[in-house]
Amino acid sequence: MVETGSGAKREIKTVYLSRYASYLIVQNSDSTKMVVAKGQTYFAIQTRRQENSDNLVEDNKRVFLREEMKKHNTNLAKTAKSAGVQKYAIFQNEGYKGLYGGLISQEVHKKKGLKDSEQILDHMNSEELAANLFRATQTEAKIKRENIKGEKNANAVHFEVGHKVRNTIRNIGGTMPENLPKVDSVDKAKIRIEKEEKKKLGTQDLF
Repeated sequence: MVETGSGAKREIKTVYLSRYASYLIVQNSDSTKMVVAKGQTYFAIQTRRQENSDNLVEDNKRVFLREEMKKHNTNLAKTAKSAGVQKYAIFQNEGYKGLYGGLISQEVHKKKGLKDSEQILDHMNSEELAANLFRATQTEAKIKRENIKGEKNANAVHFEVGHKVRNTIRNIGGTMPENLPKVDSVDKAKIRIEKEEKKKLGTQDLF
């Protein structure tokens, strides 16, 4: 019950709004009204916080996957050598060709618009890193499992696995890896994570 101007009381319905409905109402209301201005400020702050949070999640995934790539590329190199691979650069390019639709690493580098000093893996988003990690781990596993011997055969396996990963991406409607955007260096992602950790520690010190 609410009181009207005459002092009488009448019943009104309580309307519960979702967060999104509240957002739409606030964004399309008169900002000269104090309650509306406060609401718009609130949603602007929350949107920025969410963007920062989402970016931090992506940064953490990138850093983790990049470290995994370093580890598994080392393992893959050892496995390839045991299989008889002598020209590792060619072996690596076979994997890229399979995954990137025939492009070798130098062509991927150029297509992404990277500088000579920049490494492809350092400028991949988490989606692209995950595809490459799957290529590397599954190639290593297949060479070991099937006891692949000979440089030619090992190269063929790397291409085959890369190609199958590409087909999987295509079948589920994903973006081909060569068309995924270049992102800033993974080192910058590490710096952002460290800054956020320092902020958290600083906040804890206040209590």
